[in-house]
Amino acid sequence: MNVRSELLCVRNLCVSYGGINAVKGIDLDVAEGAMVCLIGANGAGKTSTLKAIAGLLPVESNVVRLRDEAIGGRRPHELVRRGLALVPEGRGIFAQLSVEENLAMGAYVRSDHAEIQADLRQVFTFFPILEARRRQAAGTLSGGEQQMLAIGRALMSRPRLLLLDEPSMGLAPLIVARIFEILAKIARQGVTLLVVEQNARLALQACDRGYVMENGLITLSDSAQSLLHNDQVRKAYLGE
Repeated sequence: MNVRSELLCVRNLCVSYGGINAVKGIDLDVAEGAMVCLIGANGAGKTSTLKAIAGLLPVESNVVRLRDEAIGGRRPHELVRRGLALVPEGRGIFAQLSVEENLAMGAYVRSDHAEIQADLRQVFTFFPILEARRRQAAGTLSGGEQQMLAIGRALMSRPRLLLLDEPSMGLAPLIVARIFEILAKIARQGVTLLVVEQNARLALQACDRGYVMENGLITLSDSAQSLLHNDQVRKAYLGE
């Protein structure tokens, strides 16, 4: 039996802004090579948690560790260099730039040109529609294509840990299923994933492990399969 080591370790994470305590001292671990989800209702603190991990909200240094390095308080571009990338809620693509230019932006911290081209080919393998639209302005893509582009752009930084905030938001079920199939392939290639997702059933079916967040606190954590069969989760989040 292979024992995975922890890639991400979060301890006593607190996030406050505008007089609101959005995250109230949570602990969270993500094993290397795992696909982990964080589920909960709107306003539970999920997005604030991801933003804090990604350096977009201030936290103390030792609260967040990537491998054995304390990364809390580092700026987002420094974290990208260390192998952490975020696909934000709302995608955040550069609408006026082409698909290919958006993907190039994902590799802005790199200088290994041959490897960048290899990674570009890999992104086009995952998302063939992006290759077909590579010269097209990103703002003219459909919502699903824009989500694929946002994921592809993050992959171009060659992350060890990929954070995704609501990848299914506003998308048709068939597109969502396709995106989660690709995320599973990305995980099988060795990228560790932490996914914030309001579609709890989808997230738990796709992931290895899950955390349930309510009112800024982690209230449950277990294997994804166990959470799928947990009565509390089924009533609150699965509509059963």
